[in-house]
Amino acid sequence: MILDFMVMSPLGDMLMKSLNLKPSAFGIAVSAYAFSAGISGLLTAGFADKYDRKKLLLFFYAGFIAGTIFCGLAESYAVLVAARIITGLFGGVIGSISMAIITDIFALQQRGRVMGFIQMGFGASQVLGVPIGIYIATLWRWEAPFWMVAILSIMIAVTITIYLKPLTAHLALQHDKSAFTHLWHTVKNSDYRVGFTSTALLSIGGFMMMPFGSAFAVNNLGVNYNQLTMLLMVSGLSSLLIMPLIGKLSDKIDKFKIFAFASVWMMIMCVLYTNLGVTPLILVMVFNILMMMGIMSRMIPSSALTSAIPEMSDRGAFMSINSSLQQIAGGIAAAVAGLIVTQPSKGAPLQHYNTVGYVIVVISIISILLMRRVDKMTKRKLADKKAAIIPEEAFAH
Repeated sequence: MILDFMVMSPLGDMLMKSLNLKPSAFGIAVSAYAFSAGISGLLTAGFADKYDRKKLLLFFYAGFIAGTIFCGLAESYAVLVAARIITGLFGGVIGSISMAIITDIFALQQRGRVMGFIQMGFGASQVLGVPIGIYIATLWRWEAPFWMVAILSIMIAVTITIYLKPLTAHLALQHDKSAFTHLWHTVKNSDYRVGFTSTALLSIGGFMMMPFGSAFAVNNLGVNYNQLTMLLMVSGLSSLLIMPLIGKLSDKIDKFKIFAFASVWMMIMCVLYTNLGVTPLILVMVFNILMMMGIMSRMIPSSALTSAIPEMSDRGAFMSINSSLQQIAGGIAAAVAGLIVTQPSKGAPLQHYNTVGYVIVVISIISILLMRRVDKMTKRKLADKKAAIIPEEAFAH
């Protein structure tokens, strides 16, 4: 699922040239997935805790595969946008269901490590999927990577069907009779709303640079397509090495401290990177690795902290709404970036990309303040649980 979204960015320069698109039009093509994913997540949030999580996962994964195949069949900009909308309608719910499954299975003390492995999906998609995607796109056409994703997804769907056990423990905890009531009870919880807002702002900061990353590298930094494949592979390999380490650290060190440090690091690297001109490939690689360290290192502790907010009976709904706001915020970020970034002519350097970097800095500062509130809520919740367990143990004694 991550690969399906990430492959759009490195194909950006190729798509803009093949379909004769302006940056704003490409921004819409990227954000179409995010907006539809966000809407579908909100619509299904009330039902997310009403069914076996395995069955829900397979249903939406099947729709995601169908949408990806539709992307591979697209021959025009309008059809591509329609295909991205269909893919997003199903793909947007997969992440929230997966997060609910993870939260059901693993305790908070283990989740940093687990989130580290989950975030390795970004690295794996860059190391294996994106370079291969670009390679086959240059051999054939830009549609080829979507067929690759569809084939891989079918294999994974079969694996889920065979090996994943049913997950139904949450069904015994349901009290809301209707899906709408369950959705309303989730939305009106003030603690939950803090978590939603912090996730949305994190997504805006993370998504703004992504859509035009490859176009900036090619047109501004002087990277050719062969070097772009190598660049993505190196930064992806670094992610595979960094993510498990950060995951383990976030289970041993205060999660908020790691998040705050990673955010500050990311702000510095974003400003430096977006102001670069033509740069030697080795330096571009170093900057990418350092920037990736900041971006990914804040996602692991923030995901672990946010996952601790909902009660088990609300996890499906909370994760669906959270994922929806994440996708919608990402769509807004891509669209806004498309309005900020301009390109005078085909193949010319992108303009105002550094403005995107400055906007990310402002958003990241607000994100740190919000995540501080999430951290306090999480610690308070853990303290309340410990306080409830001690009297029970004393009584038993």
